[in-house]
Amino acid sequence: MTAPHNVSHWALERRRFLRAAGGLAASAALGMRALDALAADTYMLPIGNGERPLVKYPQKRPLIVLTSRPPQLETPWGVFNEGIITPNDAFFVRYHLAGIPTEINLDTFRIEVKGKVNTPLTLSVADLKKFDSIEYVAVNQCSGNSRGFFDPRVAGGQLANGAMGNAKWRGVPLKAVLEKAGVQAGAKQVKFDGVDGPVLPATPDFVKALDVDHAMDGEVMIAYSMNDADLPMLNGYPVRLIVPGYFGTYWVKHLNEITVIDEVLNNFWMATAYRIPDNACACVPAGTAPKKTTPINRFDVRSFITNINDGARLKAGKEIRVRGIAFDGGYGIREVALSTDGGRTWKEATLGKDLGKYSFREWQTAVSLNPGKHELKVRAVNAIGQSQPLDALWNPAGYMRNVVETTHVTAA
Repeated sequence: MTAPHNVSHWALERRRFLRAAGGLAASAALGMRALDALAADTYMLPIGNGERPLVKYPQKRPLIVLTSRPPQLETPWGVFNEGIITPNDAFFVRYHLAGIPTEINLDTFRIEVKGKVNTPLTLSVADLKKFDSIEYVAVNQCSGNSRGFFDPRVAGGQLANGAMGNAKWRGVPLKAVLEKAGVQAGAKQVKFDGVDGPVLPATPDFVKALDVDHAMDGEVMIAYSMNDADLPMLNGYPVRLIVPGYFGTYWVKHLNEITVIDEVLNNFWMATAYRIPDNACACVPAGTAPKKTTPINRFDVRSFITNINDGARLKAGKEIRVRGIAFDGGYGIREVALSTDGGRTWKEATLGKDLGKYSFREWQTAVSLNPGKHELKVRAVNAIGQSQPLDALWNPAGYMRNVVETTHVTAA
């Protein structure tokens, strides 16, 4: 692989990005010791025009860069074969607005809880930690994960499958904070804003909302810990919203405003962006537009092979261990099956340790292949019987891809 041609651009962006860099301090900035501006390499994603630079940002190993302003960083696929928990330094990054924080001072950082509440609150992170905490493992997946595989091609960031990650989150139930504030009768939604913001006044601020009942379900979390450590700056330090089972668009980073409202939020990010066809499959015929849409919400079922790459050459007649991951939007994975003949027959895989209904679930099985070309396919079923289509579904935003994945191999 060769180094990207726009090294000077990346170096400039990095200098801007690291203007607050220094030692890790009480202000807990992005600051780390100075790091190389580039890992002089590129990464080839298995999509059209898939060559991307690998760049090392603070607190991160080299990740695949889609854009630098704002940062959109995809996890290299091999990370998902390292273990069921995605390391903090390999976790994907997605921002919508270029005005991102590079340092946050805990001494002055506060979360405001306001709107239709009886007692408005102003909370520090130390105040949050006085509440009883909860902890669970949950997948965060970008709504546009896998968009680069859509055919016909759709607009938007051309991501492969690495805009997802699985982490152990610890924090405070949003319910407890809202109960302390006292949600008033007639409230319909709770909206969330973070420290990041637009560069131009005409750009709509990134604000998301949940229905009150969802916000009060006891599982939505204000998280201050990720895999037993502080959140990386690029993943929302010092606190972010965790909405388990829901796409990452709701997982607001650098959360500093929680507002209870008596209406349905009608801003750009809820009423126009992040919407899917309002039908059971969230799909329409390729190239057409949906007649009605609804905000994107819960994950569908997905499964992947992680230890064998597409195009691999394997030893014929030898037992081969195939393993991977599966997940869904919160019902839990019931079974995973593997096909070595393009989906004609299936063999049930053995599931790994259950880390909870919102987590990746490992699976593995052994196969032996005759000489020749083979299509390995993996399919998961969740606890309520939902599975994956053999043929990819389509929508114009490029969301919610969950086709049965195919890995082409040759045995010899």
